[in-house]
Amino acid sequence: MINSPYIRKPASVQGVMLAVLIALIPAIVVYASQIAAVVLVNLAIATIAALAGEALVLKLRGRPLAPALSDLSAVVTAWLLALCFPPILPWWATALGVLIAIVAVKHLYGGLGQNPFNPAMVAYCAMIVAFPALMSQWPAAGQLDFATQLGLVLGGARELDAIASATALDTIKTGLRTAGATVESIMAQGGNFGFVSGRGWEWLAPAYALGGMYLLARGIITWHMPAAFLGALAAISAAFWLVDPAHYASPLFHLASGGAMLGAFFIVTDPVSGATTPRGKLIFAASIALVAYIIRSFGAFPEGVAFAVLLLNICVPLIDMNTQPQVFGHRGDKAR
Repeated sequence: MINSPYIRKPASVQGVMLAVLIALIPAIVVYASQIAAVVLVNLAIATIAALAGEALVLKLRGRPLAPALSDLSAVVTAWLLALCFPPILPWWATALGVLIAIVAVKHLYGGLGQNPFNPAMVAYCAMIVAFPALMSQWPAAGQLDFATQLGLVLGGARELDAIASATALDTIKTGLRTAGATVESIMAQGGNFGFVSGRGWEWLAPAYALGGMYLLARGIITWHMPAAFLGALAAISAAFWLVDPAHYASPLFHLASGGAMLGAFFIVTDPVSGATTPRGKLIFAASIALVAYIIRSFGAFPEGVAFAVLLLNICVPLIDMNTQPQVFGHRGDKAR
């Protein structure tokens, strides 16, 4: 039992952002060891671009540089984008995506805490629409050695057919267009699938979940959004899978594929662009999962988390307005 007074030490922006960076380390270790070590170079490129863009805009706005550059918020955005982008994306594309997030999404809306949309997800969607070929080049685990990876990142010649490898989600969606194909037959065809999802890539899911548990234990995030997102994604995918397992992947496949775990613990939980009330958080995250599944299964893109996040960012004011808790001592009155 904790004795009074019940006073917590106020959390600083730097402390919260540092915790998020620490929580990403398990996934970075798995990414670098199992899939593409060049992700470490991408993280460095993204970090430099983020800090440079932040410094430039702050200078133009006449704001002091030190507080904003040291609060680590730009670095968090940079790391999330580097982990979302294909590991062999050219350096200039990584830098461009980061600058879109920092300059166009974060600072044009007023800076830290003012942006209505998730900066990393806006940048990801902008890049996938502007450069679909580059953003679809995902190497299979162990397909390219580090020298080749580094050469592609730094601007080496790119032969699309030689280095492109569809993600597990894309392989399933594309394969099902063939007459007579089933999820099971597609997964049994090649060596790009592991136990439940893409070979090598499926290990990222528990790594992100481990980082998420750290954030929950530290009180950086609450359980509402991760639980609602993962629960809704599992429920909707289970419903379709149980009805037609030949043409719809299992819930475990969806949870272990794409950006599900990254989204659940690091994207959906963004405190600035997400819902703020307890009930609103549940509605917000569950709705993102629903839209993401619809895009994954029936839309043009194999992954839908980023687009779903932006669509629900638009709905945040409405969600918060209609889920305000009752004011203590005032029956029927809601907080304003």
